Amino acid sequence: MTHTTTPPTPGPATGPTTGIRTEPRRVLMIAYPQVQILDITGPLEILAGVNDARRNPTSWAPDGYHPRPGEDGPAYELTIAAQTPGAFTTTSGLQLVADIGFDALTDAYLDGVHTLMVPGGDGTTQAMRDPAVLDAVARAGARAVRIASVCTGTFILARAGLINGRRVTTHWNVAGVLADMFPTLTVDADSIYVRDGDVWSSAGVTAGMDLALALVEEDCGRDMALAVARRHVLFMIRPGGQSQFSAQLVAQHAAKGKIGAIAQWVLDNVAQDLSVPALAERAHMSERTLARAFVSETGLTPARFVEVARVETARRHLEETASDTETIAWACGFSSAEHMRRAFHRRVGVSPADYRARFRRMPVMGPHGPVPTDAGLAARDHPAA
Repeated sequence: MTHTTTPPTPGPATGPTTGIRTEPRRVLMIAYPQVQILDITGPLEILAGVNDARRNPTSWAPDGYHPRPGEDGPAYELTIAAQTPGAFTTTSGLQLVADIGFDALTDAYLDGVHTLMVPGGDGTTQAMRDPAVLDAVARAGARAVRIASVCTGTFILARAGLINGRRVTTHWNVAGVLADMFPTLTVDADSIYVRDGDVWSSAGVTAGMDLALALVEEDCGRDMALAVARRHVLFMIRPGGQSQFSAQLVAQHAAKGKIGAIAQWVLDNVAQDLSVPALAERAHMSERTLARAFVSETGLTPARFVEVARVETARRHLEETASDTETIAWACGFSSAEHMRRAFHRRVGVSPADYRARFRRMPVMGPHGPVPTDAGLAARDHPAA
């Protein structure tokens, strides 16, 4: 599932159906040391794209943007706030510049904030202990029309007391930690982004751009969001949830636990019998113990992990070979091409045929045509009898 949505709470209409908004929406991005740079620049680049489209509609026409009457001013006023104005260091070692310091976040200023955004990164743990960060987030969140987090920024919103009882997401690798630390939250570990009323949260890093596109669609309409997605070469709605990223990562995460070896065996033997009884026998565990340990160490049930592993392997076949879907299905442990198609829709959001059309690797071209791949050379040198 790509995202989940809970209907917004009643409030003043601000969406595209209410006519053109003349005043830009003030978007306040909170920053702190060792923040993930893309958590900030990704969403802000999407929102800035809307402003650019309105300023330069002719150059955006190829992307499908056609301005409506009165749609000529900026849609967003983008501001980065940190403890002090000026440069701050991100996890990449690169620096960004804060426009204002937290002391400038007066009540009068915050009354004009439409969207509060809180990013994540390596500095999240320290930010959760920083009274200045938490105070800025709490005060801004109390006045904002909507609140959004990127990746582990959800932890900061929770620590600031802004999202008690809400449905949220975060990076899949720490979703369980979030649920344990803040038991009032309903944590969706698989969605790319989640909306619960006026609270929006997104998964890791680039998912902040997916969330920003959803904000643009709500604020400025689907046509604008599609234009921005095309300009940035993004899916308007990304296929699949976090579980597609990926079975290999899940296995690595579990490598030091009891389940690590069996998870790696699944990845290496997707065409084998991977039922819970078969896996339990291989792991020398009872079925109940295996199931409990699998969920504890990977966050997935054995059946779900097996399906993710098989889909991931099938994706590589679709990208790298010309085999038909029935052949790929059997090679990846699916009982039929239809079984594989249903699994693809659950995990990736598109059919195998659509996936191949989008992601099939193009041949490398040489002076005399396509350069044979290793698989192609093997087929040429050892043709089937």
